[in-house]
Amino acid sequence: MKNIAPPVRIALLLLLLSLVGGSAFAQDQHKRERKKNLVVKEWNTKAGSPTPFLDNVVTYDEHGRKIEEIEYASYGQKKRTTYSYEGNSTKCKEQVEYDDKNKAVRIKRFEYNDDGTKKIQRNYKPNGKLESTKSFEYSYK
Repeated sequence: MKNIAPPVRIALLLLLLSLVGGSAFAQDQHKRERKKNLVVKEWNTKAGSPTPFLDNVVTYDEHGRKIEEIEYASYGQKKRTTYSYEGNSTKCKEQVEYDDKNKAVRIKRFEYNDDGTKKIQRNYKPNGKLESTKSFEYSYK
């Protein structure tokens, strides 16, 4: 690579990066394809008991995006979280958390940077009042 002219070196590097990035995108796409309309149920069994109990259920939509997660306890639903997206985006725009009585307890709304990383998360009470804001900062060493 030392004997290659700088413009050619840059072109080769860009080609390599696009192939690697394309590979990551293809892997992400493949994962979503496998999750289309999938429902994953997790069962738990306590030591000494032959009876399994439902622990967690995760549901994915036709695009392979997580749309609901329910956690169970011995008495039934412990908590539930729903996820919504804008159009065909894979970035969650809103997450609603519910308690064991299926009553909303917190709403999270997300904004993203142009590169797809989270920018801001706003947490709201069920009445719509802003509770807190979390911002994300990214730095490379």
